[in-house]
Amino acid sequence: MAKHPTRDEVLDVLREIAPLELAAEWDNVGLLVAPRASGPVARVLLTIDLTEAVANEAVAMKADLVVAYHPPIFHGIKKLDAADARQRGALLAFSRGISVYSPHTALDAAPGGIADWLCNGIAGGAAPEQVEVCGDGEFGRVLTLSKAMTVDALMPRIRKMLGVKSLRVAHAKARGKHKVKRIAVAAGSGGSVLRAARADLWLTGELSHHEALAAVANGTCVVLGEHSNTERGYLRELKKRMTEPFGKVLDVRIAKSDADPFSIA
Repeated sequence: MAKHPTRDEVLDVLREIAPLELAAEWDNVGLLVAPRASGPVARVLLTIDLTEAVANEAVAMKADLVVAYHPPIFHGIKKLDAADARQRGALLAFSRGISVYSPHTALDAAPGGIADWLCNGIAGGAAPEQVEVCGDGEFGRVLTLSKAMTVDALMPRIRKMLGVKSLRVAHAKARGKHKVKRIAVAAGSGGSVLRAARADLWLTGELSHHEALAAVANGTCVVLGEHSNTERGYLRELKKRMTEPFGKVLDVRIAKSDADPFSIA
């Protein structure tokens, strides 16, 4: 029977997928929870957020490693406190011997990472004319479609890609009249990445009210999918890329309890 890879071997693959040197200077990426030295890893759970529910799911599946896109430890922590809901997931993982790794903005910027995945979804299987990086640190992309489309015609592609039933749209022109060809994308909160991007449409998770107003005033349509919805669909691709080097000896699953906190009422 083939032996399971070590944690270091699995993390080497993750660092190949998303080199940590690509992460933003302010980010906290890498191995954030290490309750033990490197040992065999049989089961991995992928998630966007390491909530308490996700940590419980990891315990139930007897995971050895959680890959949490958002760092569960971000700002400086002065004390460990289970009463702090933001710490519970990481504390539970540590207490059960589960390591936690976060790629965050390194995965945004990496070739074949989240920004490129968003471009591929918008292109709908057709090769775009051009794809350029945008934003400090190259965390976003600007793609040029081979043929201009109306905003309404593009919406089904975006909903399918993100796995959502609705999107928030700020139209820069009369609905049905605005055709777009250059589209800028950034996962999560994309205001700082997209503000310098010259495009007909911005796609991101969230923007401030004034960022959206400024974009529309400049003739750019804004489409918002909610923060983590612009990231979560990529976990399917990450599962595939993590599994390929190890085959069946590594059980990689996507957390069922991980979800965007917002829904449509």
